[in-house]
Parts: sequence; C-alpha cells; structure tokens
Amino acid sequence: MSRRRLVPLLIALVVAVGLTAAPPAVEPVRAATPDLTIVSDATYVVQPAKQRVRITLDLTLHNRLKDTATRRFYFDRAFLAVLPSTSGFKLTAPGARPSVQVSRRNRDFTLLQLNLGERLFSGRTAKYRLTFNLRDEGGSLTRNVRVGDSLVSFPVWAFASDSTPGSSVAVQFPTGFTVAVESGELPEPIVDPRGWTIFSTGRLEKPLTFFAFLVADRPGAYVEEARTADVGGTQVPLTIRAWKDDPAWARRVGRLFERALPELGEQIGLPWPRDDGLVIEEAVSRSTGGYAGLFNPTTGQVEVAYYADNFVVLHEAAHAWFNGTLLADRWATEAFASYYALETAAALDVKATGDELTDALNESRIQLNAWGAIGRESTGVEDYAYAATLELARLIAERAGNDGLRAVWQAAAERTGAYQPPRDSSGVTGTGGGAGADPVAPTASASPERVPGPPDWRSLLDLLEEQGDATYDDLWRTWVVRPEDEPLLDERIAARERYEAVVGEAAGWNLPRPIRDAMRAWQFASATTLLDEAADILARRDEIDVAAAQVNLRPPDTLRVAFEGDDGFGDAVIEADAQQETIERYAEALDGRPVDPDLFVQLGLWETDPEADLAAARAAFADGDLRAAARSADLALSTWLTAPRIGQERALAIGVAAAAILLLLLLVLAILIRRRRRRRARRRAEAVFG
Repeated sequence: MSRRRLVPLLIALVVAVGLTAAPPAVEPVRAATPDLTIVSDATYVVQPAKQRVRITLDLTLHNRLKDTATRRFYFDRAFLAVLPSTSGFKLTAPGARPSVQVSRRNRDFTLLQLNLGERLFSGRTAKYRLTFNLRDEGGSLTRNVRVGDSLVSFPVWAFASDSTPGSSVAVQFPTGFTVAVESGELPEPIVDPRGWTIFSTGRLEKPLTFFAFLVADRPGAYVEEARTADVGGTQVPLTIRAWKDDPAWARRVGRLFERALPELGEQIGLPWPRDDGLVIEEAVSRSTGGYAGLFNPTTGQVEVAYYADNFVVLHEAAHAWFNGTLLADRWATEAFASYYALETAAALDVKATGDELTDALNESRIQLNAWGAIGRESTGVEDYAYAATLELARLIAERAGNDGLRAVWQAAAERTGAYQPPRDSSGVTGTGGGAGADPVAPTASASPERVPGPPDWRSLLDLLEEQGDATYDDLWRTWVVRPEDEPLLDERIAARERYEAVVGEAAGWNLPRPIRDAMRAWQFASATTLLDEAADILARRDEIDVAAAQVNLRPPDTLRVAFEGDDGFGDAVIEADAQQETIERYAEALDGRPVDPDLFVQLGLWETDPEADLAAARAAFADGDLRAAARSADLALSTWLTAPRIGQERALAIGVAAAAILLLLLLVLAILIRRRRRRRARRRAEAVFG
C-alpha cells in the first residue's frame, strides 16, 4: 500500500551565452547568439567520499561573425548558466590564462562569466575546460542534491549556446551503485573495466531541452536500530534500518513511528493487528516503484523514501491497520490511511500536510472503483486518486463521527457483516412465538454472523449506514461507483426498504440468514424473492395468531424455528399448514361442545371427560405436538358428537333393564303370593281334616 511522493525535480534549464564585447575602440557587436556558439562535452563524476559530483565541461567556442573591410569582430568573454548550488569554478585553456567568476545566482541557475584570457576573432575556434563541483550541502530531506556512500541524487544538464546542436553528456558512478533515471531519458549505461556505471547521451540535437534526474543507492550500507511502541498495552518491536550516513533519517522516522502507532491504535479503536512488529527501511524511489512509501502486509516491512515527509511516514504507519486486511478496496485503504495520518499528526502536534484536491488534479478524475493496482495508472490518475480518497475519507468521517468509524472498524476486524439479526438488551436474538404469545427460548445463535473477508465498497457502505442515521449513497455516487455500478445503488434502495418493512412485519422474529446473506452480497433480486416468501409466511403467522387467540390457544415456537432456518421456507409452509389445520380441528371441537345438554347427552357423557381432552390438546399445541393436539381435539369432538346417541342407547338399555327387573319382581311377587295362598289352603285343609 503506497503513498505517492515524487522527488521534486528542476523543471527548467536556463543556459545563457553572454554578450561578448570588443575593446572600446571597436564598435559594439551584435547579439552573441548565434554569433558565438558553444558546444560542450559534459562529464559528471560522482565522488561519494567528497560528497560531491565533479563536473567537467570541455567547451568549444566558435566565433561565427565575419570581419568587414572596416571592422574586425572578436569575443573576449561569454556567459554560461550552470546548475544552482555549484562552486569551485575553474576555467583553463592551452596557451591562455582565462578566468571565471559568478555573475549571478538564484534558485534555478548560477550564471558564470567566462573571461577567455584572449580575443576570439571572427571565424576562429577555441577550446576551454570548465570544472566545478555540485555539492551535497545537507539540510532539507527533499533537497535535490544528495551525495553519500549510500545514496546519490542530482539533476543533470547539458550545456550549449542557443540553437546549437552537438553537445553531449556523460555521467559516471563508482562501482556498487544501482542507478535509476527518475526523470528524463538516457540510453542504457555501460559498465567499464573498473566496474563504474557510465551513462552517455551521444550528440544532442537540442542540448538546451535535455534534462535528467538520477538516483542511485548502494546496498549493504544499513545500520539497524531497535525501538518499541506501546500500542494499547501490546509492546510492538520496531526495527529501523537507515543508511549509515543518514542518522538523521533514523532518528526522525524511528521516533515518529514510535509515537504514532499508539495514537493510531487509539484513533482507529483497534488493538495492534499483527503477531509481529515492523521493519522500517530507508529507501529510494527506485526501490519503492516511484512511491515515497511502500507497506508489505505479509512481511511487515515498510519502505520509506529518504525524502519522505511526516505525512508519508504517518500514512505508512497507518497502513499497519489499513493494508487490505481490514478493508478490501485500494481506495478505501488509502483513504483512511491518509485520514488517520492527519488525525494522528494533529494529536501529536506534528506538522503534516496531505494531498489537496486541486483543479489540475481534477483533470485526471476517475471514479475510485476504477482505480487500478499500483503501477497500472498514469501519474495524473494516481495523484488525483490519492487526493480524492483523502477528501472522501474526510466527508465520511464528518457524517459517521469518530465513534461510528470505530464501530465500523470493529465490525470489519471481527468479520461481522451488516444486516445482523436484531438483539435485545441482553445480547441475544429476539424471541417470541407470534402476537400475544409468551417469550420462548431463541433458536438462533447469540453470536454475530461472520463474513469470509474484509468489506469491499459495498459492504463498507452497508456497515457505515448501520452505525447511525447518516446515509452515504450520495458520496458513493459522486466519488466511488462506476457508471456500470450505479444501478446497483438504485436496486439497493428498493431492496433495503423492502427488507426493513419485512423486518418490521417479523415483529421479533429473525429473518432467515439466506436473506441477510443475499443483502450482504448485494444480490437484490434473490433477496427480494426471499423477502416476499418471508412476508407470506409472516402473514400466515399473524393469521394463525389471530385464529389461535380466538380459541384460547398459544401458538408453539415451531413455526418461528422453521421460519428462521437456513433451508428455505418449505418447512415453514408445512408447519403453518399443520398449525392452521390443528387450530381448525380444535375450533371444530369447541363448536361441537353442547351448550345446554339434555338428559340423553348427559347420559351419553357419563364417565367421559372431553374437557380434559381439550386441555390436553391445548398443552400439546403449545408444545408443538400438533398430532397429539389434533388427536385430543378430535377425541373431545367425537365424545360430544356421539353423546346423544350413546345417551339414548343407554336410556333404552336402562328402560329394558328396569322392565325386566319389574317383571322379575312381579313374578317373584306372584310366586310368593301363590305360595302364601297354598300355605293358607294347606292350613285350612289340615284344620278341617285334622
């Protein structure tokens, strides 16, 4: 993850050939160019031990004027602009005693007056050698000229008079340096027998338009320093690897990382995200691919350019969190690495300035979802994207607030997706068995639903909007989405409205996870189909609740369990059908209960208890045993329906039994009477006949 910060380059080359003059007795000459032409063969020799580049110009001066019968023209001096911050000028020529002096200095060039030491008459050519030094004066980290054992950087000019072809440039680096042409064009170098790397331009047609900037480093010249940062109680080891001749970089960058990491952890609201520490290594832009910083999340190595400012250092420190593992998209990672770099700078009272979005950068505007990987975009697009991501991060932070952002990062770090099931204050999923039902134990897990990877631009939008009342759809349309992505935002609005409506209809029930997964994946067509099916089940649930309440039944939790399952709504439909059928059978049983039972019904209900059967049906229904509930209701109904017939049968049986008993009694009585009469007759006979 990188932060672009190109080496500041000299963009203008100024070379002036001074107006030469004849002695006072001679009339003033015309403008020198092209009357006096200068061609040079420039040789730059890098001398790290002396912290300088030794520059030698082999000059060829030619007087192009022609004498007349009355006038003779010559030059005895010339003016030549060389690089700024140069010194040690010396001008020599065979057979002459020339000299050189500084005529003017500014930040863009040094103007030299070349005193030729003799007159250069019309048509004549003379050769001179000008030598001078381009020194590393130290100071600013972003200075153009650095010459040391580990790092060399400097601009390269060609020298000539205006509109004069033929000059050349050669640059020589000692053995061991790896050289990159950061700006301009040079042919591939050669390596001479000494092992020196030599660049040569050859003859230049337009010397005054030539410019190059070279950066070279020599490996194996690092000094390591160990530091420790306390990030939320975690001791994070830091290894600072700086060039041995640049201790100032080690002190500044090491101290800044040591102070920044704890503050970043607090600002972001997350613990240290790695199992190990960081290795922060000083680098040149060549080793960082043209970027001032490069963070490798796999190895924990951070390359920070020798010229990187505080903002770049803090940006790379923030990449310890924002590196593709917390957020998936490059624009989001760079956006919040920049945002928290500036927040941390303010907290630490460190001077840092981020990329500002200018009109010039807006000419390279792209939608951030179209921002490609490092190295695939033009410089203009890269610079725009870095500035635009920072601006977008600021706009997001204004709406989300610090706590809202921390909640998003916490969810992202824990892989907690949006559209989580509702939770009560105890932290468990909502319970209930429908309207009017008593709470029951939840079947869903109390742990949040996890997603497989870091949030991309879609999931980030969902997470942001879950943390408060703010919406970000307008920011995504303005800054993020490509034209082909925009219809998804429209579909999202409709799907979220439908989702919220169905969540409201669920009244404490959790929608099945496949619905939430479809919403999280932005598969809105599938989500809408599932939501419609869920709404149908919820409507049936409400119908069941009403019907159950009318007959004093408490719906079981089985429909909710089937509804909240991950296997689709087939089981829920079957369960709803079964519950409705059971309620209907129970209601039918109630309808069969006699209001004012007559004698026959009472006789038919003798030794039965249909009310107990109804109670058993209610209990079984509440427990979800619909078959038992239906059987008990049917038994009660059957008892009531058959009671009249059974009563009549019992009454008839009782009548027959009573008649039989009466006849038997009459028979017994008749027998007794007959016997009594016989006994009386016997006594009378005995009395008469003695």
